[in-house]
Amino acid sequence: MINPIYIDNIIKTALLEDINYLDSTTDYLIDENQENSARFLAKSDGVLCGIGVALRVFEILQPQGFSAEVFKHDGDKLKKGDIIAEIHGNTRALLKGERTALNLIQHMSGIATATNRAVEIIKGTNASIADTRKTLPGLRPLQKYAVTVGGGKNHRYNLSDAAMLKDNHVDAGGGIKNAVAKLKSKLGHMTKVELEVRNLDELREALDAGVDVIMLDNMSCEMMAEAVEITNGSALLEASGGITDETLRQIAETGVDIISMGALTHSVTAFDISLKII
Repeated sequence: MINPIYIDNIIKTALLEDINYLDSTTDYLIDENQENSARFLAKSDGVLCGIGVALRVFEILQPQGFSAEVFKHDGDKLKKGDIIAEIHGNTRALLKGERTALNLIQHMSGIATATNRAVEIIKGTNASIADTRKTLPGLRPLQKYAVTVGGGKNHRYNLSDAAMLKDNHVDAGGGIKNAVAKLKSKLGHMTKVELEVRNLDELREALDAGVDVIMLDNMSCEMMAEAVEITNGSALLEASGGITDETLRQIAETGVDIISMGALTHSVTAFDISLKII
């Protein structure tokens, strides 16, 4: 699902940050022909994501002779102590690539784990969990892929994917009616329009304007439930703003269609995975 050219570019950028002209520990300590095996180990419970990306780090550092046996795949539930994969290759390559590989797999697995936790919390409702554009520069494809591995859905990938009017667009564009009308007169038939609203009056304006998706920004659950009743299925409703695991279930039970969470990508905790030389 991720363009391999992009993956290689990300890995090479990371390796260049870590290795200037030599690894002053590994290159002086380890014989250039030495080989070892190592294991990726889960150190807590969660959802795996990024094992292929992590292995690619070592394939780039050692184009010939690197091998891997993979026991757990993206989307698999991990238990503390699980062996994810066993790898074999040049010891220098294993040591030089260790940190880059772990940074990527830990971050991606952290996102998948957090997303899966949110998905499980709202299980049984009609709502789905989605990410946002609050991603780390350069890492968006990896982060959005990790959300899908955790069972979530992707919001728009970039500004070209859909027209989304937030409060500043509306204020700068002359109000909801004018802004939506101007957009619809120029957009192609394949591009959807989403509008952020702050209260129920703006919701009614949005419905009159015929937008496809309405974002309920920082509304109380009571107000969201009323918005669902007013909308009556004529547009998709997205809850957004300050959502936490503690408030998720209550929000989902209001009847909204989508719950978007920036925290899935911008402030996720890395999943604890280690790489141990055998």
